[in-house]
Amino acid sequence: MKEIYLIFSIVCLSLFLSCKDLVVTEPELNLNVEDFEAAWDRINDVYPYLDFKNINWDSIHTAYRERIDNAKGDEFFIVFGDFLAELKDGHVYYRTKGGGEVYPYYPQRHFKDRHAYSPFIVRKYFDKELRITESKSVEYGILPENIGYLFISDFHEDYLINEFPGVMNYFKNTKGLIIDIRQKRGGGYDNVEAVVSRFIAEPLEKPPYYRDGHLLELLPFQPAASLAYTNPVVVIINGSTFSAGELCTEVLKQLPNVTAIGDTTGGGSVGSGNEGLYFLPSGKSIEIGYDDLRRYDGLPWEWLGVPPDIRVVQTEVDIIAGKDKQLEYAINMLK
Repeated sequence: MKEIYLIFSIVCLSLFLSCKDLVVTEPELNLNVEDFEAAWDRINDVYPYLDFKNINWDSIHTAYRERIDNAKGDEFFIVFGDFLAELKDGHVYYRTKGGGEVYPYYPQRHFKDRHAYSPFIVRKYFDKELRITESKSVEYGILPENIGYLFISDFHEDYLINEFPGVMNYFKNTKGLIIDIRQKRGGGYDNVEAVVSRFIAEPLEKPPYYRDGHLLELLPFQPAASLAYTNPVVVIINGSTFSAGELCTEVLKQLPNVTAIGDTTGGGSVGSGNEGLYFLPSGKSIEIGYDDLRRYDGLPWEWLGVPPDIRVVQTEVDIIAGKDKQLEYAINMLK
């Protein structure tokens, strides 16, 4: 019996030793300092707005290096998030290996206006159900007195390139059009062009675009059709309008038949394309933009935002009361 027990024990020990690498893994190396240093260097090398925002990046390194050294376990993510938030940039995020995107900073104007709009309140101004594109990127309809309304929810992918011509054809006989660009978060330059091109009858110069401090030579926006929409247009914006939504607003504001109303946008003009994602030594990654997009007046809309032509303040209290004062103002302008 003892011999059987001994044999069984040897077999078990042998199996354990041969399989231990399968069931027991080495703890992940602590590369917190290396990740911090790599992120600091990357930002120092490519981020275009350190001087514009008056950020002393060397002082930031001094202030956060000790905190990183002392961070234990998940404390690192809190400290690292605080570090990235010093850029005050709503485009910046970090991602753990296999995890989602974490944005450490949102503009204060976004927090002010994020509940100052409701699609449910908007729909109360229509006597029939709104249409929606297949991608659900645009919701649109015609208000009483033949005023068109469209809400753009997404500047990503190529949805607007494919769908916007059909949307604009729907509005060809309206007396005026409201473009609602509240509550946006980014997207592609091509989709902005897909919108802008339906409102211009001749080429339109693009706003300044810098890379590595050099002004890029961009081809102008081109008309997409022989018959542009030239009736009065009102664009509604607020503090949650961001990134590509801001670019679209800034360009449309240059047209004589377009008026922007509402409140100043969130302020996010840094660009990066697909090359902004930067991998750290541990496998975590950060998104850091390196392109400097500007308004037509030469200033970045980063941090500053795009101001409306006419400021119409709306709050969460108005929404709770069932009123969209910004939409009502736009309707009255076009009556």
